[in-house]
Amino acid sequence: MIQYSSPASHVPWGNWRSVDHSTHGFLTESFIDEMAHAAKQDPFAFRKKLIKDQPRFQSVLDLVYEKSNWGAPLPANWGRGIAIAQSFGSIVAEVAEVEVGVDGKVKVHRVVCAVDPGFAIHPNGFIAQMESGIIYGLAAAMTGEITIENGAVAQGNFHNYPVTRMNEAPKIETHIMNSGNPPGGAGEPSTPLIAPAVTNAIFDATGIRIRQLPISKNDLRASIRPTT
Repeated sequence: MIQYSSPASHVPWGNWRSVDHSTHGFLTESFIDEMAHAAKQDPFAFRKKLIKDQPRFQSVLDLVYEKSNWGAPLPANWGRGIAIAQSFGSIVAEVAEVEVGVDGKVKVHRVVCAVDPGFAIHPNGFIAQMESGIIYGLAAAMTGEITIENGAVAQGNFHNYPVTRMNEAPKIETHIMNSGNPPGGAGEPSTPLIAPAVTNAIFDATGIRIRQLPISKNDLRASIRPTT
């Protein structure tokens, strides 16, 4: 038997880019990463075992592993995180490289995105959509928050609802794998993976799990030692 509840809310809301896939992606890929570390296994290798009977997923995971140079050494206070999921008919894997400064601030330096969309009809347009979805999801993961004060939304514009700006944007590398399957989506599938990829990378750098978004609500200062 399956049951659900639909609580009433006085706050109006609407769907956003990737709808509920972002919620599911963050929860699922964060928990899988926790299981990997609890099992004392590499997060990539752990996921590889879980999808051993799904060749499309295996191929995308292998591609992001190769292109991200997974396992290569990183500077102090840097971390690397991985996430993979399917949405809107496209399979996407992302690896994020982040740095956590002594002030606790997170800088995402690089995002590698591998995707099997079945067939990308317009590759350049597809890549642009992947990049856009990553930036959109990154803004939400890093600082995006709507709060209610005295019965109204507190945020009025970008002065108090910060988004990822050009000087904060990471280097994004997108690699398309045309598998010949029916064409999948392009506008939304890259958004769900960026939050777990970044928070898994933060754990790799600091040993601290991010279970609450946005990331800016978490104090990471105590986890970082100044480099000499």
